[in-house]
Amino acid sequence: MSPAVAAVDQASVLRKITFRLLPFIGLLYFVAYLDRVNVGYAALTMNADIGLSAAAYGAGAGIFFIGYFFFEVPSNLIMEKVGARRWIARIMVSWGVLSSGMAFIDGPMSFYVVRFLLGVAEAGFFPGMILYLTYWFPWAERGRIIAAFMLAIPISSVIGAPISTALLDVSVFGLAGWRTMFLLEGLPAVILGVVVWMWLTDRPALAHWLTDAEKATLQAALDRDHLPSDDHVHALKGALASPKVWRFAMVYFGLVTGNYGLGFWMPQIVKGFGGLTNAQTGLLTAAPYLVAAVAMVLWGRHADRTGERLWHFVLPAVLASSGFLLAAQGGSPVLQFAGLAMGAIGVNCAAPAFWALPTRFLRATAAAGGIALINSVGNLAGYLGPSIMGFLKERTGAYGAGLLALSVALLIAAALAPDWGARRRSLALDAERV
Repeated sequence: MSPAVAAVDQASVLRKITFRLLPFIGLLYFVAYLDRVNVGYAALTMNADIGLSAAAYGAGAGIFFIGYFFFEVPSNLIMEKVGARRWIARIMVSWGVLSSGMAFIDGPMSFYVVRFLLGVAEAGFFPGMILYLTYWFPWAERGRIIAAFMLAIPISSVIGAPISTALLDVSVFGLAGWRTMFLLEGLPAVILGVVVWMWLTDRPALAHWLTDAEKATLQAALDRDHLPSDDHVHALKGALASPKVWRFAMVYFGLVTGNYGLGFWMPQIVKGFGGLTNAQTGLLTAAPYLVAAVAMVLWGRHADRTGERLWHFVLPAVLASSGFLLAAQGGSPVLQFAGLAMGAIGVNCAAPAFWALPTRFLRATAAAGGIALINSVGNLAGYLGPSIMGFLKERTGAYGAGLLALSVALLIAAALAPDWGARRRSLALDAERV
């Protein structure tokens, strides 16, 4: 390494990259996530306007993830070939147009169609961003970096909940409030899609805002992650056939079941406490996500400081499961809300820790395909979670059974995350050596 390169401190390079990229891609995910879940706020008045039952709403909210599933892996592979700048710009403009188009649905069928197409348009955004972060940040930094990126999820509720519910009482061009909400909240994605084209840099080698010495320092840090290992998967075929990848997909399936089961239904559950306006419902819904946002940052930093990832996923997943179980018991609104808050905090803290795990062993094209596969299979639960909640609400007249199902899903995810078979094999080998 040359003296000029050696003089560049790795920490200062990573800080520079963090300030350049993370606030912007966090903003992109904030807009994406709000456009994905704002249907939960619209449902407070939309369902009655267009004749949606609880089951029909749950199915329509979740059908987004069917389109997402079919186009996720191809989308991520395209991004790896054409670059994040082009592909993320395309994704954002198309999903923004369709999100605004939700303002013009007029019944269950159009609700299903536009939600499905929205999933097709957005497919590849989240796994693309996870893949993109692996281009810029070494594995040892990814706990806090992914947590900071995924901070957009709780923030979208902290900010989006009161804004979305306030828009329910606003009419633009004579449209009903929920139609106004969809129309206005889809526009930022279109605008940001244009900004992406000008701001995002595909790879460190193309970053005009880094010096040659800074690029070399970053590349050296990334190369240390790519030292040969039997655990690493490089080829796409190997990733798609890897039992480890499929196990991670099943774990993520359980996590997503809880995440979207809560996200799409929490406004209606809170409104059901009684005596709340739409605005008050939005503020109360936002409160647990504010706590979750702080917890995510602290938990991500702790994961990086200790170098441990697995139990940083398992423990919050168990917390979320316990919260949903508490909320399912009914009782007072205070206890129910406490349980929902535990669920929100748990699923949001578990997600960043989860994504640090597969990005450790997936490499090259395998990373593009494997991350997309895990996310697409896992996000099928985005259909299952809301649908189960809607079906059981319609059958029982209450939310308890649905919340119990979410609790079980999170508990299974926590149990599947550790590779118990590998642990037993390791113990057996240790015994043989003794």
